Amino acid sequence: MASKAVLLVLACFLLIHTSDSSEWEEDVLIESGAHAPVLSPNDTVSPPPPKSCPPLPPLVTAPPPPPSVVSAPPTRPPPVMAPAPPPVKPPRTILECIPQCMVRCKNHSRKNICMRTCLTCCNRCKCVPPGQYGNKEKCGKCYTDMTTSGGKLKCP
Repeated sequence: MASKAVLLVLACFLLIHTSDSSEWEEDVLIESGAHAPVLSPNDTVSPPPPKSCPPLPPLVTAPPPPPSVVSAPPTRPPPVMAPAPPPVKPPRTILECIPQCMVRCKNHSRKNICMRTCLTCCNRCKCVPPGQYGNKEKCGKCYTDMTTSGGKLKCP
C-alpha cells in the first residue's frame, strides 16, 4: 500500500514539474521574440529561392596504358568433370529388383515397408535409383510422380 502512495506522489510531482517547465519555455520564447508569425488563412507562403551550386570541374579521365603494358587475362584451366556414374541397368524381373531395393532400403527405419514399396515401384517403372536416398530423377517421371491413395509420394 505504501508503494502505491509513493508512486502517486511521484506521478503528481512529474505532472506538475513538466507543466511548469513547458510554461517556462513558452514564456522564454515569447520574451525573446523567437516565435513564428501568425498567418491568416488568406496568406500564402512562398518557398525560399533555390541556392545555386558552383559548377562542377570537368571530368578528367586517365589515358589508356601503352599497348606494351597491357597483359593478357590469365587463362583458366578447363573445369574438371567428375566421371559419370555407370548407367543403371534396368531390372527386367522382380528378382532383379530385390538386390537394388536392398541397397535402397539399407538404412531405412522400416525396412519391410520400404522394400515392399520399392519392389512395387521397380516392378511398375522398371527402375530403382542408385544410392540410399535421393536420385529419384534418374528413374524418370514414373518413379518421381507415383503417389499413394493419400496423395503422398510412394517410391522411396
